[in-house]
Amino acid sequence: MDLTDAETKDGDSSRHYYKAVAQALLVTVLWASSWVIIKFGLEEIPPLTFAGLRYTIASAILMALIIGRTETKHLLQNANRRQIIVLAGYGLVFVAITQGSQFVGLDLLPAISVSLLLNLTPLIVLFLGIILLKEIPSRGQFGLILIGIGGVLLYFYPLEFGGLQLLGVIVVLIGVVSNAFSSIIGRAINKKKEFTPIVVTGVSMLFGSLVLLFSAFLVEGIQTISLLSWFYILWLSVVNTAIAFTIWNRAMRTLRAVNITIINGTMLPQIVILSIIFLGEIPTVLDWIGLLLIALSALLVQIIQARRANNDIEG
Repeated sequence: MDLTDAETKDGDSSRHYYKAVAQALLVTVLWASSWVIIKFGLEEIPPLTFAGLRYTIASAILMALIIGRTETKHLLQNANRRQIIVLAGYGLVFVAITQGSQFVGLDLLPAISVSLLLNLTPLIVLFLGIILLKEIPSRGQFGLILIGIGGVLLYFYPLEFGGLQLLGVIVVLIGVVSNAFSSIIGRAINKKKEFTPIVVTGVSMLFGSLVLLFSAFLVEGIQTISLLSWFYILWLSVVNTAIAFTIWNRAMRTLRAVNITIINGTMLPQIVILSIIFLGEIPTVLDWIGLLLIALSALLVQIIQARRANNDIEG
């Protein structure tokens, strides 16, 4: 290979990398916008019904893609009972409990508050790793956990909650813990590499969304939904879930775990900015400090873990 060929190859590689970064950033913008759209939709649609319809439609699209591809269709056909039960359990935790609690939380709390609490997930995962996996964090990671907790306390200071606000915090914290558990379960499933990411997501989402939709029917009854609300539901299902997931998976083939972590960490500031513009949620000075502390602590914890995982692979 001469110098010209090497330069051409490096140029193509760089373009491919930057394209993947742009794709991943686009997905975070879509996911951040979901919070504003959900807040608009919740003005008419009850939270469990909203979440159930969103993820049921999205899972139907993903399952159609899975069945329409020979490779993924064969993976699904050859799945045994144990594998299906594991995927169903993952869907129950990740979709039915985590996403259901997120929608209920957004119905009771400002979008920024819910986003901040959900950013505790990496710290909770780290803490659960001590109990479940006997993985002892370093002093630096313990310090980041304390910084994150301090950020939450600053954001909610003074700690005076009304009835519905307290209920909202409890519901979201349940979602944070279930999200942390789903991260551990998802990591274990993907580590085995028995299925492609789209199969894991499509099948688990199908089970979880059906449980969510059935729960919505029992708790909230049958709802009359306007055309505008159906637009919200379909946009979230098709664009912000099915299409966004497909783009995200494509980007992950090129980007390293550390890159993905940093890009994913841009969601909190995006949600804050969108909430200020479209929802009129204006943080105070203490709120800004709390948001900064929790965002930095969660991001640094994930970067440390991603680098460790990369070193383990290379080692």
